[in-house]
Amino acid sequence: MAPVRTTCAYCGVGCGIAATVTGERSVRIAGDAAHPANFGKLCSKGTHLGETVGLDGRLLHPMIGERPAGWDEALDLVAARMRDCIAEHGPDSVAFYVSGQLLTEDYYVANKLMKGFVGSGNIDTNSRLCMASAVAAHNRAFGEDVVPCTYDDLDAADLILLVGSNTAWCHPVIWQRIEKARAERGAKLVVIDPRRTETAEQADLHVAIAPDGDVPLVAALLADMRDRGLVDEAFLAEQVDVPEGFWDSLSPSRLREGSGEGLLLSGAAGRQALPQPLPQAGGELDETFIRLADLVAAHPRMVTLFSQGANQSVVGTDKGNAIINLHLATGRINRAGAGPFSITGQPNAMGGREVGGLANMLACHLGFSESERADVSAFWNTGRLCAGPGLKAVDMFRAIHDGRIKFLWVMATNPAVSMPDAGFVRAALARCPTVVVSDVMADTDTGRFAHVRLPALGWGEKDGTVTNSERRVSRQRALFAPPGEARADWAILCDVAARLGWGDAFAFASPAAVWREYAAMTALAARHGKLLDLTAQAALDDAAYDALEPFVWGGAFPLAGRFPTPSGKARLVACAPPVAEAVDAAFPLRLNTGRYRDQWHTMTRTGLSPTLSQHRREPLLEVHPRDAADAGLADGGLARVVTAAGAAVFRVSVSDGQRRGDLFVPMHWTDVMAGEGRSNRLPGQGVDPISGQPGFKNTPARVEPVTPEWRAFLVTRDMPELAGLLWWTRGRVARGWLCELAGMGALDAEALLPPGERIEAADPARGMRRIAVRDAGGALVAALYGTRSGQLPGRDWAAAQLGDAGASALELLAARPRTPAPDRGPIVCICHGVGEKDIAAAATAGAHSVEAIGCDTRAGTNCGSCRPAIARLLAATLANERQGAE
Repeated sequence: MAPVRTTCAYCGVGCGIAATVTGERSVRIAGDAAHPANFGKLCSKGTHLGETVGLDGRLLHPMIGERPAGWDEALDLVAARMRDCIAEHGPDSVAFYVSGQLLTEDYYVANKLMKGFVGSGNIDTNSRLCMASAVAAHNRAFGEDVVPCTYDDLDAADLILLVGSNTAWCHPVIWQRIEKARAERGAKLVVIDPRRTETAEQADLHVAIAPDGDVPLVAALLADMRDRGLVDEAFLAEQVDVPEGFWDSLSPSRLREGSGEGLLLSGAAGRQALPQPLPQAGGELDETFIRLADLVAAHPRMVTLFSQGANQSVVGTDKGNAIINLHLATGRINRAGAGPFSITGQPNAMGGREVGGLANMLACHLGFSESERADVSAFWNTGRLCAGPGLKAVDMFRAIHDGRIKFLWVMATNPAVSMPDAGFVRAALARCPTVVVSDVMADTDTGRFAHVRLPALGWGEKDGTVTNSERRVSRQRALFAPPGEARADWAILCDVAARLGWGDAFAFASPAAVWREYAAMTALAARHGKLLDLTAQAALDDAAYDALEPFVWGGAFPLAGRFPTPSGKARLVACAPPVAEAVDAAFPLRLNTGRYRDQWHTMTRTGLSPTLSQHRREPLLEVHPRDAADAGLADGGLARVVTAAGAAVFRVSVSDGQRRGDLFVPMHWTDVMAGEGRSNRLPGQGVDPISGQPGFKNTPARVEPVTPEWRAFLVTRDMPELAGLLWWTRGRVARGWLCELAGMGALDAEALLPPGERIEAADPARGMRRIAVRDAGGALVAALYGTRSGQLPGRDWAAAQLGDAGASALELLAARPRTPAPDRGPIVCICHGVGEKDIAAAATAGAHSVEAIGCDTRAGTNCGSCRPAIARLLAATLANERQGAE
């Protein structure tokens, strides 16, 4: 069978995939060498998409409560509840919460239904949590949400600044492009990030600012460029409006107002010193800042790539505008290798922004002026158009909590996990009279609150378009027939619209028909002076739509002709430094949350992959060694993170990559995958006042040790109920599950193990107990290893025995073979199964570069996501060798 050209399901890079179907639910994945976003490269998540297309755990039939229902019954109920809610409480009592996982066609229909016919602006998206501040910054500076760069600019840049982006983990294919520019052209790399991530370790300069220190830093950079005579006065005069007093806002005294030393320097509590990006009292400039400013001054071809570390902040919009200010004032925009580049986190966050899927947008980059509303009403032929913006995500769930919203439809997202102050969000969902959830999985944290669950299509079944971070539209194509009774989101929405009496406006026969209407509607954007224009695509017939090649709307430099503002000029925006909070003795630390390399959002897809589960099997609390010592935390032990919003327990990872006073935990784990480790219980509801985007990166917190009475792990083919435990997590292995457990009192083996032939060993003095369970054929079905005070054995060999009958009883109880296999250490390269000790051995044998390690071990030669980790291990091994030789 010929490969199907489609697009990856994960981040906003928008990589092309060549997918060859090899069975009823199996596929071979390769990068699409002809796709301009990736030219055949894929990251670890994209490479292993084939492990996530099975039907385990899928929602395959509509459900009303806990009983299956037919589509007619389910949609009749949804429409009736929506109709009654609108009639009794008005259109603003209804809300949709949607997702950057939707295709553009799904997004368009959802937005049209809510804003055009329900008559409310209450449709918002999980993109509010990711990129809303970048959208607001673009609108303030450019007059429209337009990204002014493409990936080609990375190839042409001489200097790349990464602000709040762990690119090597979160956008690995972009990272490979950056690596290539550095290797082939000598491009310099600066990483501005509180954490010393694997990305920061590879940079020419790492600027370890405090959380939310970006605005003073970037403003100081612009002030320094002005002092060096590097402001492009001609560009400013011709193409930029400069507000009165703007340059005064960059004075050192002004930047210090409100920001205080807590944002830029070590505080009185003795936290690790930060690079000081402003003149010190004696007039000296910090060495790190001088190096940064010298690099910026010397390299006019500069791209600033910014992502969640900048956006997920209560001052995220100002961060984006500070970055844009720097580029506008120095004329580093609208030319090759230069520009401010917001990199999106989801595959179709951009498509959702374009159609109007945010509550503060109407449609097609239009707002809510009288003339814009009139044009949209006429185009949609509706008299029910919403009067103004709806509620943004955090406010939406507040309105659900206090009863103003009584009907919520959640599509392709998991807000019970992903929203900040998730405990409050769950309370809101529990109070809502009607919760409808469209999803691919039968059991999600949000789905547990649903009155109606509707089975939607997943990746490999959907058919439509997505827009990536560089404005490139690509096709996502179906590989498999819809499983069970699953249906496309746009089709489900159209059926509900028809039941509400609006069928004529939603009589789409295919995603191509939806695309044609959306593309035609972008003519309204041009009528109102916007740049978004897809009208050339509006006449595509179904065959042309099916064959559509990737294209970038707006061209390489969409703002080069004019800026879509009334004056035709861009705007510099004065950005006040954030006000430093006084340190609360109850919460003396600052919590940051983020992503892991091989997991995605709330793990409903990546959690199914045994390969992707190897990189980080459980959620870790990363803490500086001195902070760990002060709090009594032990590496590998358990700790509770406490904030004003909630608490969660994590495994401790002591790391000098953390700044003193800062903590880091991952965002991915859910109640489905763990009994603890849910990071979004912890951030509060604070949002950026302009964008409405929540702050996830700077939450006051404290840590405290958690001491269980016993610790254990379980390997099992089938998952048991894990109730009443102090802490647990689970992760996929090739033949089942690996569960980490901890508890108080007695270890209840009976509740954890299936029936079968049991083999047991115990040491009461150490509280050790080990039990293996085999089926009638002698194959291992589960094994439990517990201790009160001793060390637990390694996990990998025991997990690999699931389903096999070859191991002896003694080997199973020891959790290792009679003849030990070589210890390869933790897996670094998941694509080729290469461990830390394999890499160290290759380095010791003479492989003294990442490329040489790849030649010897194949590590880093597929997706490249592990190359920064290889570089770090290589450097450590060579340093140890040098020390041994001295």
